[in-house]
This record gives sequence, C-alpha cells and structure tokens, in this order.
Amino acid sequence: MIETTKNIDNYLDSHYIHRSNWLRAAVLGANDGILSTASLAIGVAAASDGRAPVVLATLAGLVAGALSMAAGEYVSVSSQTDVEKADIDREKIELKETPEIELQLLAEIYEKRGLKKETALTVARELTDNDALGAHVRDELGLNEISKAKPMQAAFASGAAFTVGGMLPLMVTLFLPFRNMEYSLYGFALFFLIILGALAAKTGGSSIRKAIIRITFWGTVAMGLTAMVGYLFNVNIG
Repeated sequence: MIETTKNIDNYLDSHYIHRSNWLRAAVLGANDGILSTASLAIGVAAASDGRAPVVLATLAGLVAGALSMAAGEYVSVSSQTDVEKADIDREKIELKETPEIELQLLAEIYEKRGLKKETALTVARELTDNDALGAHVRDELGLNEISKAKPMQAAFASGAAFTVGGMLPLMVTLFLPFRNMEYSLYGFALFFLIILGALAAKTGGSSIRKAIIRITFWGTVAMGLTAMVGYLFNVNIG
C-alpha cells in the first residue's frame, strides 16, 4: 500500500502543471532580462562612439529591471492572494449561514461534471462532512495548491531570472569588440533567447519549435526597433 502511494505521488509530480507557477515567473524574468538589457544596449550602442556609456546603460538597466521585476511580481501576485483570501473568507461565512444552499451548490457542480443527481448529492455530503471549506475552495472557487499564489516565490524567481538573463548581454558589452557591437548584441541575445525558449518548452512539455519561432520573432522586433531609435537620433554620447 505504501509503495502504491509513492507511485501515485511520483505520477502526480511528473505532470508539467506542477511547475507552472515558478516556471512562468522564471521564464518571464530571464526572457525580459535578456531582451530588455540587450535592446537597451543596442539602442545606446547605435548612438554612441564609446564602450563606457553602453556598459553603464546596460548595468543600470540590469539593476533597475531586476528590482522592478521582483517588486512588480510581488505586488501582482499579492493582489491575487488578497482576492483568494477574500473569497475563502466569504465562503466560510456562507457555509456558516446557509449550509444547505452550499451543499446543493456543491452537488450541482458534481452533477454538471457527469455524476448522477443522487450520486452527486452523496459525494457532496461526504466531502462536506470531511472538509466542507476545502471542498468548496477546491471545486467551487477552483483553488488548489498548484494554482495557489505565492508572492515571495514569484518575486524571487522573477528577480533572480532577470538578473541571470541580463548578465548575458552585459558580458557581451564588456568583452566583445566595440566595433559592430549592435550586431554582436543582437546575435548573442537571439542565441540566448533561443536557448531559453527551448529549455522552457522542454521543462513545460510544450512545443520547442513554436517556442523558438515565437521568441525569435518578438526578440528581433524589440531589438530592431530599439536599434532604429538609436540610429534615428544618432546622438553621440561616447
């Protein structure tokens, strides 16, 4: 019996949805770190005659972006947590004041999922007797441990991922020849984005080809437009 339980746990852990929270924040952070810092560096490099302004702008963008991503993710996910908590508190009140209506509502949910009316009511009663709030939170509100908002986890994943992603273009501005820096940044950033897209797709169990096409297209658009701004203004800041 213990071995069977372990096998079930391992089977559940193998599903990709269990990784959705941290994977979304990490991919978004790393992708933004690469793309925004590389785009910023390309724009400055296109309007500069020296390496120092490009490095400074890239470093500033990296620091500001990492802090912004972490703070933004924390605030956003915290707002989601507040909404979830408010709904759970409301559900507690409803269970206390109108338990029969809540029982019927739960039964209707199971009936819509395919159970016979009598079976649905039996299941609703048994789950209510065991853990009424848990049953309603899971089946009426659609909340569970997988989808539960975790502000600190999301903030740390986004900030750390942005920093890692942003370090890659920064290394290019520091160590590659300044001549044609824009093209070097574009090439390496695109390479980094493709690697990231492939890894994210593999980790999430989705199409690697689609991820690469999507990230290549939008990365090219973003960096191309930023370079255009630098060339159009053509302000020498070196």
